[in-house]
Amino acid sequence: MTYKLRFHELALAEWQKLDGSIKQPLKKKLAERLEDPCVAADALSGMKDCYKIKLRRMGFRLVYRVDQDIVYVTVIAIGRRDKLKAYELAEERL
Repeated sequence: MTYKLRFHELALAEWQKLDGSIKQPLKKKLAERLEDPCVAADALSGMKDCYKIKLRRMGFRLVYRVDQDIVYVTVIAIGRRDKLKAYELAEERL
């Protein structure tokens, strides 16, 4: 089953500010996750139904939540690898 993608309002603003060289690999990963969003290795502890995408080489993190009832993947936060900043933003927005 393919999930649909949507963005939290603040995550969309973060997405729009990203350079194309960062958006492209994130788009590719998101497309993969829409097919199979619940990757156990990327589950975030303490944040129910939330997972991460890491771009290690570029130092970016994307946090998304899987809404199984309505078949959506919602991007909650996007940020640089700055300690736990992206994860903290996601927790605030949930």
